[in-house]
Amino acid sequence: MLAISQKIVKIKPSLAISMYLSRGFIVSPLIACFCVGSIILLQIPRLQKLVASSNNVSVESLERDLKSEKIQLNLLKVIPSFSYDNAIADWVFIDFLQYFGDDPARDRTGYSLSPDFFDVIVERDPRFLEAYRYLSTSTAFYAAMPEKSIALMDKGFPFLRAKVPKNAYYAWRDRGIDELLFLGNAKAAEKSFTQAANWANEYSDPQSKYVADISQKTANFLATNPDSKLARISTWTTVLEMPVDQKTRLRVIQKITDLGGQVVLNPDGTYKVKLPKKD
Repeated sequence: MLAISQKIVKIKPSLAISMYLSRGFIVSPLIACFCVGSIILLQIPRLQKLVASSNNVSVESLERDLKSEKIQLNLLKVIPSFSYDNAIADWVFIDFLQYFGDDPARDRTGYSLSPDFFDVIVERDPRFLEAYRYLSTSTAFYAAMPEKSIALMDKGFPFLRAKVPKNAYYAWRDRGIDELLFLGNAKAAEKSFTQAANWANEYSDPQSKYVADISQKTANFLATNPDSKLARISTWTTVLEMPVDQKTRLRVIQKITDLGGQVVLNPDGTYKVKLPKKD
């Protein structure tokens, strides 16, 4: 069975600040206000508005907010950063988490703005690994734009190395998942998983060795059987085993069912996937 770890995790707004702090980016408030104050002032109203409930807001109002957000994101791609590109990327990522986690609004307007957030972050900080992981999910899986997701990865990948940033091999794994599950391009996915294995092998810790092993096994499987539905079911099964939200879980179950698999809920709350007898 293929193993593909940590791909689809729906981040809620309450996690935004902790995700920001995990970046390890420390700037004195005075310097930050001086250098990126205009950026923050642009984003704060959106953060406050997106935190509020969207249940009682009209679709027209939500659409106007999205158009305004898109204009701001386009501006953030081109305005001078005063050497604070990372700070801009961090703020845009927090804004994205608010956008992505606002389920009432997203249920009504969709996730089409996801690649715009991704585009700004890749432009400003192409080594922001967390952004690749979460924004590719929202773009490929939720916004149904896998080609756009991979194109944006291609924009940032020249800046990545096996150990810069740490555990950069996850970016190649995410690319492989997009290529296999959303584009059906097994040959491209094979190359991505092979690269993920090569980079992970440059680390000595147990987790990296595990990732190297499963990535290489995935690549080998795709090399010998690129059109296998079983491979895709196994990949979706791995996604199902992760701590995803109910909305994502239902979509993944539907994907497995469409491929001929059967999902059974166990008494302990876990899921068992029955593979079809024929590939």
